[in-house]
Amino acid sequence: MSGIYIHIPFCKQACHYCDFHFSTSLKKRDEMVDALSKEIVLRKDEFNKTIVETIYFGGGTPSVLNNKELDLLIDTVYKNYKISETPEITIEANPDDLIFKRQKGVQCHSELVEESQEKVFKDYKSIGINRLSIGIQSFFEDDLKLMNRAHNAEEAKECLSIATRHFDNISVDLIYGIQNSTNEKWLQNIETALSFGIPHISSYALTVEPKTALASFIEKGIIDDVDDELAHEQFHILKDKLEKEGFVHYELSNFGKQGFFSRNNTAYWQGKSYIGIGPSAHSFNGKQRGWNVRNNSKYIKSISENKLPIEIENLSNIDRYNEYVMTGLRTMFGVSLEKVESNFGSDYKDYLLEHAQVFINQHLLYIERAHLKATKEGQFLTDGISSELFKINPA
Repeated sequence: MSGIYIHIPFCKQACHYCDFHFSTSLKKRDEMVDALSKEIVLRKDEFNKTIVETIYFGGGTPSVLNNKELDLLIDTVYKNYKISETPEITIEANPDDLIFKRQKGVQCHSELVEESQEKVFKDYKSIGINRLSIGIQSFFEDDLKLMNRAHNAEEAKECLSIATRHFDNISVDLIYGIQNSTNEKWLQNIETALSFGIPHISSYALTVEPKTALASFIEKGIIDDVDDELAHEQFHILKDKLEKEGFVHYELSNFGKQGFFSRNNTAYWQGKSYIGIGPSAHSFNGKQRGWNVRNNSKYIKSISENKLPIEIENLSNIDRYNEYVMTGLRTMFGVSLEKVESNFGSDYKDYLLEHAQVFINQHLLYIERAHLKATKEGQFLTDGISSELFKINPA
């Protein structure tokens, strides 16, 4: 098994673009932490012969939990699973949760401020967290306000300044294709992140998800729709800049220096098994995919009754092939033609090559050492290209 994902379904406020499962009410926080711990125990026999290589706290905003709560969850994993000697333990965090905020009108001694600023990072390291994934998104105030982020630009920079004194393995999230953005601003965002010596950047195009505040604002004409052409341009600015700085573009949205690729996410793309803990969390064992109920109260109630609130889907050969094509094309590793043939059959390989030919002719895909890969121009379009290579389940 590659790892355990733990979904923390709480946020202090809702970002306008986000459609992940979370609640801005922390009333059930204690009950949720107890339920997460209990689910970890309930599922300990699912992969009892394999080693957990990664523990990943995602959300939501895991950094709303305190160190005692996080330590309880990590300790529960260690007590019930076989853990690698050198696991990657990641927490997603927002800058405003990681730094000490000076209250207006309150005088603070610099020594006390510095001690408070350092404490959260020292506490994380003390319980075994060794990788930070920090949701910066932008270093510009207008972008942050448009997205309704809880932090400001100064806090983003202050957070990275302190974090890099305690952690080497840090990733930051940046969003491109934001309305009213410019290529100059986007390049400045990238350069600001690089100025802190960050070894990993995850970057995504701003996407309008149904039923989000962003979708509503666009529908009502309050703000403009996203510009796909701008996003395309800024993707290539990102790629060119980071590759010049020694980053490897190892997955569509991920760039890392050697030795700093996300072990957790890479395992997903390589089709390794994982357990998802918490409401809305997904699991995969190679043949089945499962997902927990997307409701905090129902999740807590079910776990309290020793029932896993999970729905299971048995994956067909076609499902597994489609997923492998989709994930493979997003990575620098590509889709192994040999693996397609050995895992799914020669007819799948023939089907893939036949349908890929049009994209090869358009210089969006190419074959290298028996691996089908996306060209530089094709990378931004891989999700759409993959869908054209899928096989359809017979009715």
